[in-house]
Amino acid sequence: MSTTEEPAGALPQATRQEERKVLAGTLVGTTIEWYDFFIYAQAAGLVLAGLYFAPLAEENAALAQIISWATLGISFLFRPLGAIVAGHLGDRLGRKKMLVFTLVTMGAATTLIGLLPAYAQIGVWAPILLVLFRILQGFSAGGEWGGAALMSVEHAPRDRRGYFGAYPQIGVPCGMILATAVMFIATSSMSQEAFLAWGWRIPFLCSVLLIVVGYLIRRAVDESPVFKEMLLRKKESATPLGQLFRHNSKEVILTALIFIANNAAGYLLIAFFSSYATRPVQAGGLGMDRGPVLLATIVAAFGWLIFTLFGGMISDRLGRIRTFQIGYALLLVWAVPMFLLIDTANILWFAVAAFVLTIGLGLSYGPQSALYAEMFPVNVRYSGVSIGYAIGAILGGAFAPLVAELLLAETGTTVSIGIYIAALCIVSLIAVSVVKETRGANLRVEEAHQEYLRTHPEAAQ
Repeated sequence: MSTTEEPAGALPQATRQEERKVLAGTLVGTTIEWYDFFIYAQAAGLVLAGLYFAPLAEENAALAQIISWATLGISFLFRPLGAIVAGHLGDRLGRKKMLVFTLVTMGAATTLIGLLPAYAQIGVWAPILLVLFRILQGFSAGGEWGGAALMSVEHAPRDRRGYFGAYPQIGVPCGMILATAVMFIATSSMSQEAFLAWGWRIPFLCSVLLIVVGYLIRRAVDESPVFKEMLLRKKESATPLGQLFRHNSKEVILTALIFIANNAAGYLLIAFFSSYATRPVQAGGLGMDRGPVLLATIVAAFGWLIFTLFGGMISDRLGRIRTFQIGYALLLVWAVPMFLLIDTANILWFAVAAFVLTIGLGLSYGPQSALYAEMFPVNVRYSGVSIGYAIGAILGGAFAPLVAELLLAETGTTVSIGIYIAALCIVSLIAVSVVKETRGANLRVEEAHQEYLRTHPEAAQ
């Protein structure tokens, strides 16, 4: 990885206009993708166990809920495949084409889940098809993040990459806000019976409208200037994936380990907190009202948005590594006290616990796009960041709600879940501390850039 700094001179107006289009495209696209993903996560905690695993739910409700969490996690196993396919094609065909493809694929899978009959209608085919559609979601999500992150970072001025890279990151809390708000409206506007019968499908079917909006915006964004240069290079590698594992396996492993704690803690906020809080006491929950819990979760998601954007911005000043270290230190300290507050079953303390969590989440998430992009050379960058991100998601968030459920059942206390998150924070903190500061790294392969200028003298201007 080269550390030669790129000039950060004034940008022409046309470039500034393109910057705004890129930021809008990455933000809106990732918001829609994660809306689709989070709708499933919340439905897995609220309704899917009883609808798609009905015979098991009648005999053992707790086991049915654990299996429902497992369907949430199984899609993560297919993220690396999505990352490999989208990363390989993205390095060769362009970021934008893969972003449009993953957006449509994710939305189609979400819509099909909203139309899928339950176990009572089609029997065992219901859970089978549910898992298949969930796998399709995971495949799409694996190819989504890397493209969005690189579209934003590669368009950014050198001294604002952290800020630009935070935009696809805040698509996660934005998607969570949107998903939770739609779920809140659906649950509060109808009876519990109506919601379980058909109302839960509405948030899934709303994905169709969001896909159209995201598609139109992303189609308007130009391809990354760095990748445009790559397309014109005569000696572009024919096998970027092979190059990645030959020369950058260490970076892939580090990016995965850096992400695991943030992803695990994030998925507890996204899915487990509301499920645990609203579950009846006799079923091992806190018996809190669903409406206030969902509203508190929305407030926490706004905190996640704010601190993620702030984390990206301050990483341009403090550096990527230092910002990550601060974020993980906060998560480590808060992991156990957070659950002690939640267990009071008081909605105010629940909101405080969730909101304070988002400070550390944001600081350890906002700089991620810039850090990962700066860790890989351009010809394997899409593959590197996508696969590292996907592996980190498997090790971190894929089965975090399932692990939390099992720990709660085995120990009878949520303190064990806090210790689990704290342990992951230590791993991620060590991993990010191993990385040499990347801020200001040259995003081009210098030799290839010089060759490009020699063969295309008109581009030197």
